[in-house]
Amino acid sequence: MKFMKLGSRPDTFYSAEAVRSVSSEVSSDLIIQVKGSRYLLHKFPLLSKCLRLQRLCSESPESSQHQIIQLPDLPGGVEAFETCAKFCYGITITISAFNIVSVRCAAEYLQMTEDVEKGNLIYKLEVFLNSCLLRGWKDSIVTLQSTKSFPLWSEDLRITSRCIDAIASKVLTHPSKVNLSRSYSRGGRDDISCNETESQRSRPATKGWWAEDIAELGIDFYWRTIVAIKSGCKMPTNLIGEALQIYASRWLPNISKEGNTNKPVPDSGSDSVGEITLKHRLLLESIVSLLPMEKGAVSCSFLLKLLKAANILGASSSSKMELARRVGIQLEEARVSDLLIPSLSYTNETLYDVDIVITILEQFMLLGQSPPTSPPRAKLGFERRRSRSAENIDFEFQESRRSSSASHSSKLKVAKLVDRYLQEVTRDVNLPLSKVITLAEAIPDFARPDHDDLYRAIDIYLKAHPDLNKSDRKRLCRILDCKKLSMETCMHAAQNELLPLRVVVQVLFFEQARAAMGGGHVTVLPNNIKALLATHKEDLSRPSAPVSITATGPAEDQWSVSGLKSPKSELSTLRMKLAEDDIDDNGMHQDGIGRSSMFKAFCSLPTRPKRMLSKLRSINRSVSERH
Repeated sequence: MKFMKLGSRPDTFYSAEAVRSVSSEVSSDLIIQVKGSRYLLHKFPLLSKCLRLQRLCSESPESSQHQIIQLPDLPGGVEAFETCAKFCYGITITISAFNIVSVRCAAEYLQMTEDVEKGNLIYKLEVFLNSCLLRGWKDSIVTLQSTKSFPLWSEDLRITSRCIDAIASKVLTHPSKVNLSRSYSRGGRDDISCNETESQRSRPATKGWWAEDIAELGIDFYWRTIVAIKSGCKMPTNLIGEALQIYASRWLPNISKEGNTNKPVPDSGSDSVGEITLKHRLLLESIVSLLPMEKGAVSCSFLLKLLKAANILGASSSSKMELARRVGIQLEEARVSDLLIPSLSYTNETLYDVDIVITILEQFMLLGQSPPTSPPRAKLGFERRRSRSAENIDFEFQESRRSSSASHSSKLKVAKLVDRYLQEVTRDVNLPLSKVITLAEAIPDFARPDHDDLYRAIDIYLKAHPDLNKSDRKRLCRILDCKKLSMETCMHAAQNELLPLRVVVQVLFFEQARAAMGGGHVTVLPNNIKALLATHKEDLSRPSAPVSITATGPAEDQWSVSGLKSPKSELSTLRMKLAEDDIDDNGMHQDGIGRSSMFKAFCSLPTRPKRMLSKLRSINRSVSERH
C-alpha cells in the first residue's frame, strides 16, 4: 500500500498527568480540549495554518496565561487532531489509506486551506488521494471502507463518490492494466511485499477477479459500486450475477458458501436479534434490486436460495414476487430440492410453501404463448412482390417458432419437475387437496407424455391421508390419465386399494386394450368397451411403450410386482366389487357413461386375457429373479 510522509522534525509530543504537551523552549499559551483530552500547545504554529482556530481565539477571552479552546465535534477525535497538530509543528506524519479520511475531515474542520497558507494540509492530502490512492485497487477499497466512520463528511467532501468511481473504472478496465498488487480480500492489510516474483506480478487475472475483493464492502457501498459498474454497460451480466452470489454467500446467514441454506435466525424478542434480522432483510432486498434483467445472468438455484432466505427473513412481498418472476423465467433449470421452500407463515401449517411454487409455475406458464400457425400474408392483388417488411415478418415468425419449440421442451422438463416435486410435498399430512390439484393441472396435457410420476404422487398423497373421503379421492384421481400409464404402473394401480374402483377399472380397460392390440386381437373387444375407450380418445392403432419408474421415496414407497395376485382372480374380485360399489345418485360416470354400462362392459372382458397373463407372469419371474 502507498503512503506519504510529511514533515521532517522528530516527534516531541509527550503525556504528563493526562495532558499532552510538546517539548519546546517556549512555554505553551494555548489549551485545546478534544473529547476529554487536553493539549498544551502554542498559538503561533497552529493559528498560522488553522483558520478555525484563528476565529475561535479571536472570539474567546484571553486569560492571564493560557487561552482555552474546545473542539467537541472534531471528526476523527484525538488521533486526527494530533496528526494535524504535528503537521503544524513540522513533525513527521505518515498518511495512508487507513487514516487519510479521518485526517482529511479533521483538516476540513480546522479549515487548513490554501487561503491561510500555501501548501497547507488539505492541498497535500488531496494531491495524494487523487494521484496515488485512487489509482490503486487495494488503496481505493481501503479508503472507501474508512469513510463509513465519517459518512456525512465523506459525502460532502466527495471522498466516497470518488472512491466508488475509481473502483468501478478499474473493474471495467482490463485486469492487466490495473495496479492490483495483491488481492485485498486475500492479501491482508500490510504493504506491498517486495518478495513477489516477476511471474506473480505478470500473472493474468480472471474476468471476475474483482468480485471477492468488493464483497468485503458494506451493503451501502456495495450497492453503489455495482450500480456504477452496471452503468458502464461494459460488464457481462453473468459476471455481475457471480459477484452477487459471492456477496450473498459472504453476508447472508441463510446462504452458506456452498449455496445451501442454513438454519433460520432464531425468533427472539431481543432487540439485537431484531436489528440483525432487519439488517439482513435490507441486505437481501438490495441484492434482489441489483439482479441483472437478462435471463441466465444468475442461476435458478441461486434465485431459489434467495427466495428461501426471503421467507426466513420476512422480506417484502415485492421482493418475493420479483424473485418468483425471475425463477419462473428459467424454471426448467431448477431442482426439486431447490423448490422445497420452508413455510414459516403462522396461518399455514404445511411444511413447505406451496403457494410460492404455484406462483412461480404461473409465471412460467405466462412465457409459453404460442405464435400464430402461419405468418400474416398480404392480400392478393394489393402486393405483387414481397416487400422488405414482409420479409422481416417472415424472419420474426421463424424466430418465434424457434422460441416456441424451446418453450415446448422446457415445458416437458418443468412437467417432470412438478410431478417429482409433488412426490415430495404430498407426504405432508397438512397439505390441502386443492393445492395438489392446482399444481397438477397447471401443466398442459401435452407436456406429460406419461403419467407415471403423477400417479406416484397421487399414491403418496393417498397413503399420507388415509381419512380422505370417497368424493375427494375421485376428485384427486380425475387429474390422472390412465392411458398414459406404463405397464408396471398399471399393475401397481390394479391392486392399489386406496384408488377409487372406477380408476382401477379404467386401468384394466386400457391395459386390456393394449394387450389385445399388441396380440393382433383388437376385434375381440366388445363394442361397449370400444365405445368406452373411444370416449377417452384411445388410439387403438398406436402401441404405448412402457415407461420406467424411478423411485425416489422411502423404502415403503418402493413398488414391487412380485407376489401379485392372479389376473383371473383379480378380475373376478373387481367384478364383485364393482357390482357392490355405491354409485352416484345420478348413476353416471364423469364422462357421461352410465355405471351399469361400465359394469356390463367390464364383465364382458375375456375371462382369460392371455396377453395380459403372459406379461404379468414374465414380469413376476424377472422380478423374483432379481430379488
